[in-house]
Amino acid sequence: MLRILPCLFLLLAVTACAPERLSPDDTSAPPLTHAALDELVANHLRTTDRVFDWNAAPDAVVWSALSLSDHQAVLGYRPAGVTDVRARIHEIDVAEPAWRVTRDRLVSDLIAATERATGTAPTEEELFVAPEDGVLPVLEVRILHPEVLAAFRNRPDVRYLEPSNYTAGEVQFRSDSGCSEAPAADVDAEDYRTVSPGAKVAWNYDPMGIPAAWARSRGEDIGICIIDSGTYPEQDRLNGGFGSGRELTRAGTYQPSWWSSRTDGPDDQCGHGTQMAGLATAPRTGTGSSVGVAYRSDLLAIRATSDVIINASKEKRGVKYALVLAGNDAGTHVVSMSIGDVFSSGTVEDGIHYARNRGKLIFCAAGTSLTWTSWYGVIFPANLPETVAVTGIQTGTPYLRCNTCHDGSEVDLVAVMQRREDNGRSTITLSRSGATPGYVGGSSAATATMAGIAALVWATDPTQSSSQVYERLKRSASLYPSRDGNFGWGIVNADLATRNAL
Repeated sequence: MLRILPCLFLLLAVTACAPERLSPDDTSAPPLTHAALDELVANHLRTTDRVFDWNAAPDAVVWSALSLSDHQAVLGYRPAGVTDVRARIHEIDVAEPAWRVTRDRLVSDLIAATERATGTAPTEEELFVAPEDGVLPVLEVRILHPEVLAAFRNRPDVRYLEPSNYTAGEVQFRSDSGCSEAPAADVDAEDYRTVSPGAKVAWNYDPMGIPAAWARSRGEDIGICIIDSGTYPEQDRLNGGFGSGRELTRAGTYQPSWWSSRTDGPDDQCGHGTQMAGLATAPRTGTGSSVGVAYRSDLLAIRATSDVIINASKEKRGVKYALVLAGNDAGTHVVSMSIGDVFSSGTVEDGIHYARNRGKLIFCAAGTSLTWTSWYGVIFPANLPETVAVTGIQTGTPYLRCNTCHDGSEVDLVAVMQRREDNGRSTITLSRSGATPGYVGGSSAATATMAGIAALVWATDPTQSSSQVYERLKRSASLYPSRDGNFGWGIVNADLATRNAL
């Protein structure tokens, strides 16, 4: 039978040619080729197990990336002397005089600097890649000359200036990365059990105490936001069959065309978002479909990306918009992001801080990739301290990551995702349509599962803060009070977490 694991194709094999020689700060030299820059990035990932941070890269490397990606950049700004932007980013009004003056000066100076360097002054329409959102202090612009890049990266009113549209090598041709069309499968009878009124409970729920936790909580009145590829309209359990007494909102923030501000709506065209929403919130029905962890929680499902890699500028923009939307939604408590990249992104990080500062508990996938990928560190944005990094492990001890999962020191919590004796035996979730479920695995599935567990815990005391809920999850985990260097606090026990208050 066909069992497809939605995988995060983080970095495909790079060419064997040696990187071209380039002095780190010599932007007058010819830019690196795509193959050479890919090799530089791959070497960084293999030798450090850390995300590639554009802010730490020399000007020449950043200029090479810009040259290979239509010169699209994102610039985070601040008034001179302001140092705590992200701590209060949810309170900033970019229309206030100090922010507006800074913004206008930067735009004017960018136009003037570009004219000096290239001999031609771009209009604002030519300078901007996308309209401003009116919420975050961010400009999406084109940087057309290395001298402009070097000058503006060193300005005190610039928080970051980085490529926004660079994709690593062959990944740019894999727009379906992580997509599987959410296929139904001939699910092995040992991989589920049936509970009243006829719903299928995945085999891995019991090792995490999820069915036992349902005696106290089913996630009532707690909202989960899935930021992913959307949900299929033909999957009735995420539409009309979602269940009475629950709130369901389907939204889209992804703009498929860079020249248009129009989104393409909430509908999944990949499958990944449907699977994640099913894991976290699928209703408990008598149809024989799989049941989600928090089957009475509300759902905000946002199509923010075309697949699971946040690499194109339009995907970074979509995720940023989604995080602002979730941050401003009073009904959302938990945010689940089974998406990421091997590159940092200032604009996505701004969005993370915005939602986190508004009290949301944000879970991010540590990373899922093919077994031949050479790097298994924790990806962005799971590597950020403001997010809870989740990965999947196999059954049994000692702990082993699932065969497609990443681990590392930034991992906070783990979920049981794979049978040790058969790496094709993962958890089950909603398929594209109908009641027949399908298989899904990796840290993506672990993340959505953990978001559901968090909703179960939060529902037992809705007055608690996100930090208090996370503390309850942590204290219920199998390794607490110790922390493992690869698997964090261990497997969360939902039964224990819903019983124990702080």
